[in-house]
Amino acid sequence: MMNPMPELIPMLKQLRLSGILDSIESRNRQAIENQFSYMDFLATIVHDEIARRSQKRLASALRRANFRNQKTLEEFDFTFNPNINRALIMELASCRFMAEKVSVLIVGPCGTGKSHLAQALGHSAIRAGHDVLFTTASRMLAQINAARATNSYERQLAKLVGIDLLIIDDFGLKPLTGIQDEDFHEVISERYERKSTIVTSNLDITEWPDAFPNRILGAATIDRLRHGAYKIVLDGKSYRAHPRSETQNTSCQKTEKQTKKGGQIA
Repeated sequence: MMNPMPELIPMLKQLRLSGILDSIESRNRQAIENQFSYMDFLATIVHDEIARRSQKRLASALRRANFRNQKTLEEFDFTFNPNINRALIMELASCRFMAEKVSVLIVGPCGTGKSHLAQALGHSAIRAGHDVLFTTASRMLAQINAARATNSYERQLAKLVGIDLLIIDDFGLKPLTGIQDEDFHEVISERYERKSTIVTSNLDITEWPDAFPNRILGAATIDRLRHGAYKIVLDGKSYRAHPRSETQNTSCQKTEKQTKKGGQIA
């Protein structure tokens, strides 16, 4: 019998189905050995192609998200600090908060897992089909300022406003200076009741206005972030101080005040 592969290969490429070539020979042998019907064989290779494309989309979305590292909830040690509100975190992992278009505010001392949780929730959102961007507050504001210098401010702002889930890490680590408070307010104001935002901070939320040179503008910004938001408080030991940790982060300072409750903010 004539081998159809030389003719099949260019046709699959023309149909943009060349990924099927990765598994078609092994699937063909499997079909012969197990006496698949033609329909069963077709269904198998189509399923392979769908799985391949889904994996490719996931990998691409994870790259675009710009995570610091690939942290997931499966890797998070809930037993290390037993006071963590695990039920709330698992509820947030369902991404229903994104349908509500509200924020998630994660606060706690340095090393308690804020960035890990934020990235893990972002990972869950990507798996649910959402676009995610992870950035630090200082990097985001620096990029906005750089865009202003190159006349691409509107494009940069549109990118930050339009992303399904924006994760802003380390808010309040450095006081806002110059026009940064206006830029931060612009991002939050434009996303308010349109998209969800996750913010992490070493400061308790009551201290966030102190980071703004313009207290009135700061109050307006924080008010939008807090409205309907979910609050996760991580108050306990530092993972970085644990013997399993390989590095010690020296850039964070101990938070002065921490609250004990976690949940949705009215």
